[in-house]
Amino acid sequence: MPWELTPDRPIYIQLTEQIELKICAGIYPRGSKMPPVREMAREASVNPNTMQRALAGLEESGLLFTIRTSGRFVTKDEKLVKQVKQRLAREHARKFLDRMHRLGFDYEEILAALSKLAKENKK
Repeated sequence: MPWELTPDRPIYIQLTEQIELKICAGIYPRGSKMPPVREMAREASVNPNTMQRALAGLEESGLLFTIRTSGRFVTKDEKLVKQVKQRLAREHARKFLDRMHRLGFDYEEILAALSKLAKENKK
């Protein structure tokens, strides 16, 4: 999953969101050791201080924890990861619904469009 950063929002917030997505998707599995800050910063093409700020925020939320001299790790708490996954899903769904309403779709039309897409994706 490549890093996708845009200039319209603070970079550390975008990094935080993308790391959350990577944790929820299992790219960074529960209990696994995170790559070093400098490596992640280089991969995302950002300043290490910016990456450190994003990781510190994830530690505050409990998704990451640090073991002195060993590094930073993803939480083992399955319930917490599921809560983050549900929060992210709600946020994405709200944005989608808002955009669909702005396009002029009503509730039934949105459901019909989603149903059709879901059937197409099964194939």
